[in-house]
Amino acid sequence: MSEPHTPARVDALGYLLDYSAWTAQFAEDTARADGIELTDAHWEILNFLRDYFENFAMAPPMRLLTKAVASKLGKDKGSSLYLYQLFPDGPAKQACRYAGLPKPVSCI
Repeated sequence: MSEPHTPARVDALGYLLDYSAWTAQFAEDTARADGIELTDAHWEILNFLRDYFENFAMAPPMRLLTKAVASKLGKDKGSSLYLYQLFPDGPAKQACRYAGLPKPVSCI
């Protein structure tokens, strides 16, 4: 028998209070609450963000996000247009929320 799902603790904006409490289910549930079903394209960006956070101990603001994604995943995926198609409420802040990362410092 599996353990019951325990909701993760989040701040008033829905960002995880403890990065290590993140699960793929948290990402799925959070995205679904926003009306988004995560696809492989979403997961590619979410995994990129989690790796980035592991390496640099920060969530990248939008300008840095597009440059870093372009460098690692290709120019087409590092464009604002592509990222906004996946995360219409703001790629840096919405994707970071799904990835269990803190809100990027420069995001309003």
